Amino acid sequence: MKRHEARRQAFFLLFEQSLNGGTIAELIDYADEAGSFLTEDDNMEQVPVPVDDFAQRLASGVEAHTAELDEIIGRHARGWSVRRISKVCLALLRLALYEMKWEEEIPVSVSINEAVELAKQYGGADDASFLNGILGTAAKELPQND
Repeated sequence: MKRHEARRQAFFLLFEQSLNGGTIAELIDYADEAGSFLTEDDNMEQVPVPVDDFAQRLASGVEAHTAELDEIIGRHARGWSVRRISKVCLALLRLALYEMKWEEEIPVSVSINEAVELAKQYGGADDASFLNGILGTAAKELPQND
């Protein structure tokens, strides 16, 4: 599975958690049991796939560091409290910031770009630019690994 698809899985897990609670481990078990994640096979048919290891690592990492990630978001979301940010945007912000801070082999620019692309696909009209602004500002305080 490509990392983009794994990030999408991690995003879905984090978004689901924000709506319904539960731990990431529980949500992974439910997703695997239900065949919630689909991909196209060679015949272009949708087939269930298990939650990718990279997606599990990202979602579990976000879960473990949510308080610190929310503090970073709160510092850079000028005029916005974390509670007011849409659940889609918040899940993507947490995911990208986790990658930027703890996944050292991934360039910061890749983490930001992936989050912006997912925001364009799943977020509201202004989510991509809002997210890009916060992540760009937050990136300035991180050691650069690009």
